[in-house]
Amino acid sequence: MKRTIILAVTAAFAGTPALAQSAQPAPQAETTPQAQTQAPEQRTEIRAVSIVDVADLPADSQTQISKIEAERSESQLEALRTSIEGSPALVDALEKQGATPADVVAASLTQTGTLTIVTRKDS
Repeated sequence: MKRTIILAVTAAFAGTPALAQSAQPAPQAETTPQAQTQAPEQRTEIRAVSIVDVADLPADSQTQISKIEAERSESQLEALRTSIEGSPALVDALEKQGATPADVVAASLTQTGTLTIVTRKDS
């Protein structure tokens, strides 16, 4: 189950603008008529939240998370944490697991609305 979660985190990491942290900067908006007629991006509603600590994952999943952390900039990580801090429900869910937004190292939102937050708590 945890392997499935981490694979979902890895696969969908760049899929949600507010929560995902990819290594590439966001593209600039086009001003052509074609770009203006395209439908706005649809956001997936969060229906469930799953919080997992890196230490609770299998070794190969921990390696995948470490790779994601190494490829991400500090500003991207800060944007992720700020986004989470902006949601009292997410902060509450983290606190129930003994974590804070500062512990968050990755997040993923699936198309079905499951938000997985990966933390790394200082032990």
